Amino acid sequence: MSSPTIHGIIGYTITPFSADGARVDLDALGRSIDRLIDSGVQAIAPLGSTGEGAYLSDAEWDEVSAYSISKVAKRIPTIVSVSDLTTAKAVRRARFAEGQGADVVMVLPASYWKLSEAEILAHYAAIGDSIGVPIMLYNNPATSGTDMSVDLILRILKHVDNVTMVKESTGDIQRMHQLQRLSDGQVPFYNGCNPLALEAFAAGAKGWCTAAPNLIPQLNLGLYQAVLANDLNKARELFYRQLPLLDFILKGGLPATIKAGLRMTGLEAGDPRLPVFPLDQTARTQLSTLLATLR
Repeated sequence: MSSPTIHGIIGYTITPFSADGARVDLDALGRSIDRLIDSGVQAIAPLGSTGEGAYLSDAEWDEVSAYSISKVAKRIPTIVSVSDLTTAKAVRRARFAEGQGADVVMVLPASYWKLSEAEILAHYAAIGDSIGVPIMLYNNPATSGTDMSVDLILRILKHVDNVTMVKESTGDIQRMHQLQRLSDGQVPFYNGCNPLALEAFAAGAKGWCTAAPNLIPQLNLGLYQAVLANDLNKARELFYRQLPLLDFILKGGLPATIKAGLRMTGLEAGDPRLPVFPLDQTARTQLSTLLATLR
């Protein structure tokens, strides 16, 4: 299967809520998407961890998915996270996203129960059989509770035709090197761990999936451009300049930190949905200081 060209900085979107948290604020969502696209990101990824996809009702998920795809309007590729607790629910989301015009769907093997390798493979196969668009396999044991080995990932790629790319978020740079080596460089992979961005590009990552462009897009894009230009000194300088904020985003939690940062930069997106708390005053002060040093 031929895949759309996915490369560079892939911006996660938030899902804004009204002040009481009862409904999705589509106007704020649209403004956040336009800000990301206008900043120059190469792709948009709604409804992942930053987008609180796991905390939305089915109706809300459909609403955000359809609106996001329509708002992007093919200006850049849209990668919709369709992960859910059961295969049937993930298939429903994948079909819906494809029907709305998603370019790629991203799948995390989420489950209440620990899955066997055979169950994980069957999960991806069922989703792959149900849609025609490419699938980005997402390996993130911190959120799914499942750590897929490189061997398993390569088996899924071999057996499910439309699984054509991998987002690697374990925080283990060796996984990326192994994917590169064992696939002879034929599997496009993407970094999903902010503090590994520089090492991931050095290992051959095609792109960086990150929420950071909501707050510091020019630093993120500058790093990617320096990598493309093979300007290691510039890439290193830009990476270490933004690293304290990247670490803060990871440790503080993506929805809480990004929504607080957006509020500081003039875009009200509401608070994260419970059980996630918004940042406390100490953390907000830290974030404000970090942002001020990067402006």
